[in-house]
Amino acid sequence: MRHAQRAGVFRTRGFSLIELMISLTIGLVIAGAAFAAYMGTTGASRMAEAQGRMNEDAQAALTILTQQLRMAGNNPVQPNRVDNPLPTLSSRHNPVYLPAPTYADTTLAPATFALSAFSVRGCDNQFSNLASASTLDALTCSSGSGIGPGAIAVSYEADRFNTVPTEAGLPSDCAGNALGRLTATLPVMAGSAGSASSNSAAVHYAVADNRFYIASSAGVPSLYCKGNGGNGAARPQALVENIEDLRFTYGVISTATTASTATVAGYLSASGIVTQADLAALPDDAARWAKVITIRICVLVRSEAAVVADAASAHYLSCDGTLETAAPDLRLRRAYSSTVLLRNRRL
Repeated sequence: MRHAQRAGVFRTRGFSLIELMISLTIGLVIAGAAFAAYMGTTGASRMAEAQGRMNEDAQAALTILTQQLRMAGNNPVQPNRVDNPLPTLSSRHNPVYLPAPTYADTTLAPATFALSAFSVRGCDNQFSNLASASTLDALTCSSGSGIGPGAIAVSYEADRFNTVPTEAGLPSDCAGNALGRLTATLPVMAGSAGSASSNSAAVHYAVADNRFYIASSAGVPSLYCKGNGGNGAARPQALVENIEDLRFTYGVISTATTASTATVAGYLSASGIVTQADLAALPDDAARWAKVITIRICVLVRSEAAVVADAASAHYLSCDGTLETAAPDLRLRRAYSSTVLLRNRRL
């Protein structure tokens, strides 16, 4: 009887202090491991999401810039126009670039539209007169030491096929604003003999003048565009956010090279286009920029939020290949680049 009572007491006795401590320790270890695994998974997920978003932003920025640069100088040959080996006597192209047609009966409306000698022009820093310059010819670069973020401007004959058309079917600038219509009255060919007719024909077309640069949008560095649509009064538009830097280098051909044998002789900065010895010997900046046949683009993209654990993990390679070890915050950063061939180059 006494033995049975002692056995019952033993069976109902609780855990000892040592057993409780061991159980709590094991539980804490398991909980800590589970929490670490959760945090690791969450951190990896945040990092993957940030990288995916950065890839999308970089792709969007490079796609926009690449598409625009490929159109630079677009001024297709039109049918039934007077063809002459002298540019100032030929009306095969719509009046967009200098030298302009000099036929006595050639007119252009509105008369305030100015032809340009440039199809592309860039700066190592920002344009100092981005909004006020009426054409690429009037653009000037900001003074100051250092390079970047850079800026670039392109112009081309626009239509509803090489731009995003508006609801009314009109061609647009880089911000989606409708471009104004130009009207030119030009000599046309008479029959199949190839002689110039005394009659003239009115043609209608549009010209895009798009300028790209980096600016801040609500504290967020973004790729911006200033177009010439909306009667020239449209405000600049942020296109892609979290673009911190924008750099361009320009592939030029030798001044002795002809168009049929054009190969890149080297890559220069925008200031190098003006100061390089061979190019400096050319008569003006328009002739120098006409030697550019390829452009390398680099964009530096940052993550939307801080995702790295420490300052060492925030190190990144800049557009010039330099390792940056003093990142301003714990965001992830990466440089993306592309090279564009100017299909409509004007040599």
